[in-house]
Amino acid sequence: MSLAKICLGPGNHCCLADPGPLSLKPEDRVVLEHESGLKLGRVMGVYPDPDMQFAHRLKSLVRLATPEDLAQEEENRLLEQRALQFCQDRVEAHRLPIYLVQVECLFDASKIVFYFTAPGRVDFRELVKDLVQEFRTRIELRQIGVRHRAKMVGGLGICGRCLCCASFLRDFEPVSVRMAKEQQLSLNPNKISGICGRLMCCLTYEYSSYQDLRKSLPKVGKRLQAPDGEGKIIRYNFIRETVTMEMEDRREVEFSFAELGLGDAAPAPPVEPDSEA
Repeated sequence: MSLAKICLGPGNHCCLADPGPLSLKPEDRVVLEHESGLKLGRVMGVYPDPDMQFAHRLKSLVRLATPEDLAQEEENRLLEQRALQFCQDRVEAHRLPIYLVQVECLFDASKIVFYFTAPGRVDFRELVKDLVQEFRTRIELRQIGVRHRAKMVGGLGICGRCLCCASFLRDFEPVSVRMAKEQQLSLNPNKISGICGRLMCCLTYEYSSYQDLRKSLPKVGKRLQAPDGEGKIIRYNFIRETVTMEMEDRREVEFSFAELGLGDAAPAPPVEPDSEA
């Protein structure tokens, strides 16, 4: 059993498919079944999967792309460009508060989908009439959020890499300011927000690890016996695996987890908290 990694084009995620009887190699063009209908994709690689761990996520390949399929795909791309420009003109004519993001023409040209963002609900009935009259096919206007807009358009994050949502993330997970606090990050909105204006998706990546670490460590405010005497925990640095403690003489001293017997070692015995803890 083998798996084929298929790229569905610019702005789309890759997916996995079962090659079946087809003999595939990288850069082959294939037609496969997708949630929204048939799609044309490009083979990025073929890999063995003896454990069938991805069986529940596999798409079905229909055939290797024919010259007719490639010609149809080219016509669809030209139609999408024309539809985007026409729709933009009609949006301006109707003075609708709509930001057009992307136009998708289904492979068999049976429907054209217009993705847009808007500050609220929009009455676009007249716009739909114009689009149906112009293109003589099924029309769908789909309102999306700003995170999905970033996923479609793509771009670079503050890390300098391609946006996670536009490259490998399949679904959006809830993100909260608590995740930034738990990881001791700056709460400056400019530093923890993505180009979509929402909290960065990457805040979820290490959040569970920080939670697990905190479960095995004394809480901030607890008093511990340290090599230099008794002190109170005021903060952790999980990356460096250190603890900063306020000693009885008001000095702030940084100790490693190993010095205090924290982390993988047995935890240091806490002392009775005072009234400030």
